[in-house]
Amino acid sequence: MDNSNWWRNYEGILKTFYPLFLGQVVSFGMALMSFTSSLVANLGANTPLSLSFFSYTALALVYGGIMIYRRQKLQVPWYWYALLGLADVQGNFLVNKAYQYSSITSVTILDCWTIAWVIILTWLFLGTRYSPWQFFGAAVCLAGLGLVLLSDAKASGGSGGSKPLLGDVFVIIGTFFFSMSNVGEEFCVKKKDRIEVVSMIGLFGLLVTIIEIPIMERKSLESVKWSPELILAFCGYAVASFMFYTFVPFLLKMSGSTLFNLSLLTSDVWAVVIRTFFYKQKVEWLYFVAFALVVTGLIIYSKTEKDPVSAPAIEEANADDQRYQLLNEDEEQADHRHDATVS
Repeated sequence: MDNSNWWRNYEGILKTFYPLFLGQVVSFGMALMSFTSSLVANLGANTPLSLSFFSYTALALVYGGIMIYRRQKLQVPWYWYALLGLADVQGNFLVNKAYQYSSITSVTILDCWTIAWVIILTWLFLGTRYSPWQFFGAAVCLAGLGLVLLSDAKASGGSGGSKPLLGDVFVIIGTFFFSMSNVGEEFCVKKKDRIEVVSMIGLFGLLVTIIEIPIMERKSLESVKWSPELILAFCGYAVASFMFYTFVPFLLKMSGSTLFNLSLLTSDVWAVVIRTFFYKQKVEWLYFVAFALVVTGLIIYSKTEKDPVSAPAIEEANADDQRYQLLNEDEEQADHRHDATVS
């Protein structure tokens, strides 16, 4: 009896702390992506699409190879994955582009716009219902992000970047594309195979970057002065993004968006630490207030999230119940007829 209680306690602890650990792996991957992307921009390489090219290549080769080995057929039509890949590429392009104009702190904090976009998209297209506390938490986040914009408007070219407001706009638009990709990915991951989702995002992301690089980055690539530091930064981004795309589906499948959002908060903390200690840059006091508001809003939103139920899902469940009741009634009537015939 004692052994069984100990085992149940152990399983409970494991179920609690394993998602937390996995969330920190994802958060570390995101912070490392932010750091290496910012480093590439500081080294003079204006090549955000080429930066993503190696990431999508790694995903397509590894997870596409697994699908070929399995001889697995697609469970979702390819054109949906094409849309996800297109949205993901544009999101990566705009966010990585923002590092050329704004600071790493602004980019990582403004990344939280993804949550606001996700709320809007799921509410409009999926009929997801959110509590008033969740909307309040999102509003607090937006208030903090407004302070980031105010701080960047006052920033000089030194600590805030060359064009901080332009960088902020790039991030906000990029997070809209990310939200489209994330909503689609979460739906596919919970309904279909994780390997298929990651491999298809990698494949179509690779195809989109191959098409866009000659159009948008040919001159930039020709002017890049390659160095060991720059090559190492490219490799670091590819490794970090591969780790990020690998573990995010597992976290979404296990714990959903609540733990995912909470885990990503630590990436903002690491971004501030990187800016303060690695780049030796001064952090404006408004950033601390903005960060506190963003953290508070995300905690309110995450603590009050209860796996939002969409209206279509409720209607489908009610329809299933009705079909089940009709089926039972038909079976009962058939049994009565059978008994009457026998008697």
